[in-house]
Amino acid sequence: MSKLYPKGLTLTELLLAAAILAFVLCGLLVLFTHCVLLNESNRNLTQATSHAQYVLEDIRNTNFYEIGTKIDNGDWDWVEADIVAVGLVALKNEVIDTNHGVAIDPLEVTVIVTWNDQSQRQRQTQLITLITK
Repeated sequence: MSKLYPKGLTLTELLLAAAILAFVLCGLLVLFTHCVLLNESNRNLTQATSHAQYVLEDIRNTNFYEIGTKIDNGDWDWVEADIVAVGLVALKNEVIDTNHGVAIDPLEVTVIVTWNDQSQRQRQTQLITLITK
């Protein structure tokens, strides 16, 4: 009976098991790396959206008749130094740009936030809202 069911493993079986284990561990390492990068990307998007909401709240708290003029003057067009000056943590090369539509009431306001991610690719998000008297 012992010849049909030998005790222990052969070198070939050990090498095959080690190769399978190495392949699985490499796959898990790649998956972990992608998850970390995706987490960073989502964190930046959340932070950029928060900055856009901050600007929209500031616009909302402004007199309706002054909003268009202030947007045209660039009062809410911010670069990194301006973002830090209001107490926010700026993303890498972050720029906030505000625009408004041609209609007077309701006034369409667009806030665009642009930044660079870890691989220096430019990312962007925007919020659009209507403001009325």
